[in-house]
Amino acid sequence: MTEHSYRDLNKNGRMDPYEDSRLPVEARVTDLLGQMTLEEKAGLFFHPMIGMNPDGSLQDGMGGFGPIFTTRMVAEQKINHFNVLAVAPPAPMAAWHNRLQRLAESTRLGIPATISSDPRHAFSHNPGAALMAGHFSQWPEPIGLAAIGDEALTAAFGDMARQEYLAVGIRVALHPMADLATEPRWARINGTFGEDAALSARLTAAYIRGFQGQGIGPHSVACMTKHFPGGGPQMDGEDAHFSIGKEQVYPGNNFDYHLLPFEAAFAAGTSQIMPYYGMPIGTQHEAVGFGFNRGIITGLLREKYGFDGIVCTDWRLLTDARLPDGSVMVEAKCWGVEHLSLAERVKKVLEAGVDQFGGEACPEVIVELVTSGQIGEDRIDQSVRRLLREKFRLGLFDNPFVDEGRAVEIVGNAEFQAAGELAQRKSIVLLKNGSGDAPVLPLSGRPKLYVEGVSPEIAARFGEVVESPGAADFAILRLPAPFEPREGFLERFFHSGDLDFKEPELSRVLEILGKAPTIVDIYLERPAVIPEIAAQSVALLGNFGASDAALLDILFGHSAPTGRLPFELPSSMEAVRGQKEDTPFDSENPLYPFGFGLGYENT
Repeated sequence: MTEHSYRDLNKNGRMDPYEDSRLPVEARVTDLLGQMTLEEKAGLFFHPMIGMNPDGSLQDGMGGFGPIFTTRMVAEQKINHFNVLAVAPPAPMAAWHNRLQRLAESTRLGIPATISSDPRHAFSHNPGAALMAGHFSQWPEPIGLAAIGDEALTAAFGDMARQEYLAVGIRVALHPMADLATEPRWARINGTFGEDAALSARLTAAYIRGFQGQGIGPHSVACMTKHFPGGGPQMDGEDAHFSIGKEQVYPGNNFDYHLLPFEAAFAAGTSQIMPYYGMPIGTQHEAVGFGFNRGIITGLLREKYGFDGIVCTDWRLLTDARLPDGSVMVEAKCWGVEHLSLAERVKKVLEAGVDQFGGEACPEVIVELVTSGQIGEDRIDQSVRRLLREKFRLGLFDNPFVDEGRAVEIVGNAEFQAAGELAQRKSIVLLKNGSGDAPVLPLSGRPKLYVEGVSPEIAARFGEVVESPGAADFAILRLPAPFEPREGFLERFFHSGDLDFKEPELSRVLEILGKAPTIVDIYLERPAVIPEIAAQSVALLGNFGASDAALLDILFGHSAPTGRLPFELPSSMEAVRGQKEDTPFDSENPLYPFGFGLGYENT
């Protein structure tokens, strides 16, 4: 469907970069750049969050992360890159996308909008880092893809997710995470491919190939690989979204180890890169957040690795997100430069070599920096070229619209759902199965089942559900990995802190284990410290995002367990505290080592 009409944009006889897609991309970029005002250039630098109403109409009011005024951002601020948050079902979402593109088309130059998204295909409930699948096909978390360890499957996932994104107009994936899970307390491990750099490198490259293809084109979803130069080695495992976790440390001298997955991403052609919030401590680099860090962005990324794609900061380095009453909802992550003014922060990011500001919308600051002579317009043009080039390569100038009927057919279709459900089963790791030569799994017949964390309706397909452990042949417990609850609007979604079960929950679980033969399945969004549960359960499994039906299929032998641990499970919190944040495989006497996983043939 073609609805745009850029016929009258060029009055001076120059070639029209909108109309003739046969022209080389660089020629189209140069011509359009020459027509842009400083204000229009400044608008390209900002990549704020955007929402939609349930009926697919444009949102101009309060959103989940504060006020979102779509019309003002597009028409007045000249912004045309957006990170979409909560979404409507496929048809109204596609309609929203087309409305947004028509709004963008109505601006002086009609530059189309580029829509990005955090992951939408897995199980995470953390809106600060990922989004629930909703109508999209549902797969295990990336850490579950690592438990499978199959590059072809990872690329196939990327290709299916690409098709679903394209159907509703999402053209930039704010993923994959090439970070390494070397610090087991870090709250974002479920978005990584584990702690082994070689495995992460292989899967990162496959993931990018699935989304982008062999090169960026009209059928690609561009990947913004994150978080350069590796966001895993957080001091004491605290996350850099918050001031308590702003330091990244390298006590094992493994800075370069964390670069290996990014090297694979460059080789795979990743279109964009996002640096993390953290600031390096005890390295040769300035102790400021990576988005402000010229040694990291220009010296390492641009010069050493030769990366000439788009670099976009992580979200909200510049300003606090505030509620209508003026109170701070989410603080700016300006670690190491907290003392700088807004304009000074913007200038430092630009001088570091970054092209775009994630989660921000203040183009007037760039206009003022240029008009006051603090930043040259040639520096602005350097980034504008990269940003326009991406839009042309993605085919947005040729046709930015989507087919609203086709969106319903593609998003969450039966083929994609079946592939996601199979991957859920493949990712489950069997850690313990009975004792000695007496395996418990797979279960047979229709045993009496006591369940917690499992839908009774789904369990009833496999056995007779009873009300108490004492009346059961087997108890089946699905537990979340332990974490320490935190306060704060955003921090409460990040599962941080100790990895062991605390009282009274530990005693409650162990009491059930003493009343019935108990099968325990733990959602390993992070490693868990579970020696008592491992010892007293009759079977133990780990999942990385899997439905109740997927788990029960494994337990009853309809599918066989094939997953392998993508990280170690430590034996104690003392061992966790003894680990180096940047070093893989260094937990003393782990309960289960990296790569461990049983199958029914070897239990």
